[in-house]
Amino acid sequence: MLCSAAAAVDVPLPGTATHVTGWLCVEHPGAWGRDVLGDEVLGPEITAELAARTAAAHVRPTLIRRPGRSEFTGARTVLLAGSGWVEPWCERLEITDLTQLLDLDLQLLNGPPPGIGVPVHDPIVLVCAHGKRDQCCALLGRPIAADLGTRYPGQVWECSHTGGHRFAPALVLLPHGLTYGRLDAESAAEVVETARRGAVAMTGLRGRSCYRPVEQVAEIAVRERISARADDLTVDSEPASAGAAIAGAAIVTHRDGRRWRVTVRIQPLAPRQASCNAAPKAVTALIADDIRPLTP
Repeated sequence: MLCSAAAAVDVPLPGTATHVTGWLCVEHPGAWGRDVLGDEVLGPEITAELAARTAAAHVRPTLIRRPGRSEFTGARTVLLAGSGWVEPWCERLEITDLTQLLDLDLQLLNGPPPGIGVPVHDPIVLVCAHGKRDQCCALLGRPIAADLGTRYPGQVWECSHTGGHRFAPALVLLPHGLTYGRLDAESAAEVVETARRGAVAMTGLRGRSCYRPVEQVAEIAVRERISARADDLTVDSEPASAGAAIAGAAIVTHRDGRRWRVTVRIQPLAPRQASCNAAPKAVTALIADDIRPLTP
């Protein structure tokens, strides 16, 4: 069984987005290795240094390519994004040599727009198609990327591992870091179209990458109750409560002053594989247990 089929039975999506606040997306046409930063992809002269720098700056390195196969011209698109800032941003530049990546101050990606590249205003769509990491991403992600690329030319990229291939097809919208799973062509298009309006589609929403799992679950629980634009809500964690079944709680605040306290519990699930061809292992889910409005 494909890992995505095993997870689709009863594993909920909220709280499964990878925690990322800074993104470094580098165009690399053609085949990718299993590792995002691997010698076979970027070469030994840059791989180790770039891996160390992205780790130190808490930045997610991501390979991107246009849907389908295209001839490499020698110029590579680089997308820089900050999804953890008060006002998320994305900038675009081109490089002709991979060593130019080492000229970038990656520490700037977790702050305000650095002005390194040209501002990008339309949502950037990343669809995981990293088949060497997990076959679900290639089988399910590439058709979605191809369809979206036709609908939204210039905005869509196939990308390397984003985390959670068991939820394939997996999609991330930059700069907000909105992460989705289990989409089909129509629901994926609706996700993008909704983001273009500044809103947040709820179908397939796994969480926003700037938040940790409990915070993601809390934000989604509130969004399911109210209408809120992408930047309307902020989330702050509370210390985890005593008890093995309680994951924690978070305060969700709307820009208009409304607030909610959301308690999140842990729910054990039957073992299953997290990747294709992997042995089954224990699975847990995070569930919004109590959503309580707070008095202003």
